[in-house]
Amino acid sequence: MSISNKPKMYLHKTDPQVEAPISRRYDESFEVSKEYRASMPDIMDSVESMQGAAVPIQQVGVSNFRLPLKFLSGSGKEFTLEASIVGTVSLEANLKGINMSRIMRTFYECKEEVFTSDSLESILNKVKGSVESFDARLKVKFNYPIEQASLRSGLSGFQYYRSEFEGRLNKSGVYENYVTFDFVYSSACPCSAELSEHARDERGAYAIPHSQRSKARVWVRLAEGAQLSIEDLQQHCLNALKTETQVMVKREDEQAFAELNGSYIKFVEDAARLVFKELNSDERIADFQVACSHLESLHSHDAVSVICKGIPGGFKADFFDFDDLVC
Repeated sequence: MSISNKPKMYLHKTDPQVEAPISRRYDESFEVSKEYRASMPDIMDSVESMQGAAVPIQQVGVSNFRLPLKFLSGSGKEFTLEASIVGTVSLEANLKGINMSRIMRTFYECKEEVFTSDSLESILNKVKGSVESFDARLKVKFNYPIEQASLRSGLSGFQYYRSEFEGRLNKSGVYENYVTFDFVYSSACPCSAELSEHARDERGAYAIPHSQRSKARVWVRLAEGAQLSIEDLQQHCLNALKTETQVMVKREDEQAFAELNGSYIKFVEDAARLVFKELNSDERIADFQVACSHLESLHSHDAVSVICKGIPGGFKADFFDFDDLVC
């Protein structure tokens, strides 16, 4: 085949002396004018029908767009954390799609404000109006630092807590405010503790009761107008479970932690009920659910439990993704 009979190319040269039909030069000096912007096509103006079934979509949006947000600690100190955002809206059957960047732009309008779980309501109202949706949801994920003192040595260090603020706004304008919080603790087995003492008493055998790193995940729906900080949730879990993992330790702290585990031995079902009792006493919490996972050192599988407050239409204790509680 001669050169003249070769297939035509569009982006690459076929002759060193002749430019390709389509230029691939990026023009850094080009500035967008109002007129140019107005001339640009918008796919939403297309009269072509949507693809697939003409049915509503319950959630459509964006996931894991990140930005720095300002938070206030329980003591009123302001600090900045990296946050990951999920934002979705509902889509009616007669609509082809949404401009997803509007969700991000609406959120960025509030990025200089101090962020709380209540901030989501005002952002959701803007999102819902800008994309003509009946329902809208936002979730903000972040790792929240709280400085923790060691048990006896006077050292301290930062514990980081996986946390989420979530807001839901439905077509009737009803807003619901949720917080999710992870708490990592140690769980010493009551059965193993008894058997270890039996071995020492009956046979003089030295035995160590088995214990394991464990995690409780707490979901709460706040009562209308209620304020609940991440520090409040951490304190609830600490009050209930007692044996939070430590950050900075010396020998006296390690000994103290061993004594603490001996004082508060617990099965996974004990852990769930202890957290239930603590959360149920807080009137700021309208509904809640707790999932616990004890990463067994005796077995090659984990012990798990899930419990909820049990109010009509509330949480149903239907969590099943226990692999997400590995810590």
